[in-house]
Amino acid sequence: MTEYGRGAGSEPWHPEDPLYGDQGWGAQQAASGQAPYGGQAQQPQQQYQQHPQQQYYPQQPQDPYAPQPQYADQPPQQGYVEQPQQGYPQQQYADQYAAQPQQPQQFNGGWDTTTGQQAAMPYAGQQPDPYNNGYADEGHDPYGTPEAYPPPQPPGQRQAPTVPEVPEQGHEWDAGPKEENHPFFTGTDDGEREEDEPRESRRSAGGGRDRRGKTKKKGKSGRACLVLAVIFAVVGGGVGYVGYDFYQKKFGAAPDYAGEGTSETVTVEIPTGAGGSEIGQLLKQAGVVKSIDAFVQAQNDDPKGKTIQAGAYTLKKGMSAASAVKLMLNPTSRNSLIIPEGKRNSWVYGEIDTRLGLTAGTTKDIALKKADSMGLPDWAKGHKNVKDPLEGFLYPASYPVAKGMKPEDVLKKMVNRASSEYGKQDLAAEAKKLNLDGPWQLITVASLVQAEGKTHDDFRKMAEVVYNRLKPDNTQTNQKLQFDSAYNYLTGKSNIKIGLSEINNNPDPYNTYKWRGLTPGPIGNPGTDALAAALNPTGDGWMYFVATDGEKKTEFAKTLAEFNKLKEQFNAQSGQ
Repeated sequence: MTEYGRGAGSEPWHPEDPLYGDQGWGAQQAASGQAPYGGQAQQPQQQYQQHPQQQYYPQQPQDPYAPQPQYADQPPQQGYVEQPQQGYPQQQYADQYAAQPQQPQQFNGGWDTTTGQQAAMPYAGQQPDPYNNGYADEGHDPYGTPEAYPPPQPPGQRQAPTVPEVPEQGHEWDAGPKEENHPFFTGTDDGEREEDEPRESRRSAGGGRDRRGKTKKKGKSGRACLVLAVIFAVVGGGVGYVGYDFYQKKFGAAPDYAGEGTSETVTVEIPTGAGGSEIGQLLKQAGVVKSIDAFVQAQNDDPKGKTIQAGAYTLKKGMSAASAVKLMLNPTSRNSLIIPEGKRNSWVYGEIDTRLGLTAGTTKDIALKKADSMGLPDWAKGHKNVKDPLEGFLYPASYPVAKGMKPEDVLKKMVNRASSEYGKQDLAAEAKKLNLDGPWQLITVASLVQAEGKTHDDFRKMAEVVYNRLKPDNTQTNQKLQFDSAYNYLTGKSNIKIGLSEINNNPDPYNTYKWRGLTPGPIGNPGTDALAAALNPTGDGWMYFVATDGEKKTEFAKTLAEFNKLKEQFNAQSGQ
């Protein structure tokens, strides 16, 4: 069965059928017993029985006019356009329908999206009509009772269903959009809303909307004002704190301790070339001063503050910045070992033992055993007959040496400093120019120049003496240096007068009276001037020299005759 009791067969509808042709929604509603949209009067619903010949038998051939399921999504029937107008006579549609060619009808079982009308329902072979329910023969109208749902409406005239109003203990149903009524925005608080009219009068007739236009709007409540005041206070306080902090950092006094400090002492090592900020950072990390800025300010305030030297300082914790600067300017607080130019390693080892409170000889033993791990360059390793591999590499400078430090750590600092200074020039290339066998011999020459010379001018002349005596064509000394400083090195002494018999009988490789050429290695630690003189000797032909006053003045000669005169002068002054 289909709607309104129409037959399920394939023959056209009867012209007297209310739905014959396209009579619009007005006719359909009239046929169903309801008032049409055009305002026409209701008419009794006509009942139609199924044609007896339209019973469906699966064994019979299929009706060519019956719609197929796959036609549901095809376009609407050609030449058949439904009109939404109301009140047209049925005969006009019947004639129009009769004049048009008959084509197979297509159905989608719902609303026609192109015309906005309800599409025709399928014919035979489709599902039974769910709206008929077997009441076609009894004249039952499914929409005739008050409890029934209204019949379908065309898409263009549909309206949202009205939600029935069911008041619940002070709550109202409201189908339409509501105005914001939170107390913070409306200015009212719970229980303070004034009702100018009864609850029923505030509902609109169309959707039950609450007519709040008549409700009084109050100003911001005390709670809202309090919230805003707290926000402003927090923001203002934050801005004030940031401003105060900026002012303190920019213009205020830096954090600082007061007084001379506690009884607890610490040793702080200040590296070479450290500035005020770096020194202040080291002191702050050790707990001596409270802030870097305080130390920098105190150093700038003191006229001698910029003269703080590198070294190890024994200071107290919790000192004021001014007290720390004053103590660091006092030599007694500096635990630094200053190595003079030309000093031998034996002297340096003894000073380290004394400052670290170690047994005499401790540092020397460590130096000889761990020489290869001290940071020597490759060209300084593996030489024969060398008494001390570190000789010439304990560079003359100031080094921090305080109790608690390890001897190997102190030695490494000295060796690293020497390697850094020597690495500033290409010693290998310079040695080749001077006919020397690499940088090792160049450092050895510098140590001899440092030991025998007295002034910067002496250093350059002394370097020329060395190079001239090393020449293969030297027949005056036969390539022997004959330096007393070398003999004193091997004996560990510093004697000015040495007997000829002693010199001639000592077979040590460092005895330059017996052996030709340079000593196996440096005999001391040369300074910057001695090394510069070894790289740039004079070219005047100096071959001899004599310390006429024994210590401070050195005279140079080019020939043996000149040397003998200088020697006689020396013997006369010394009473020989």
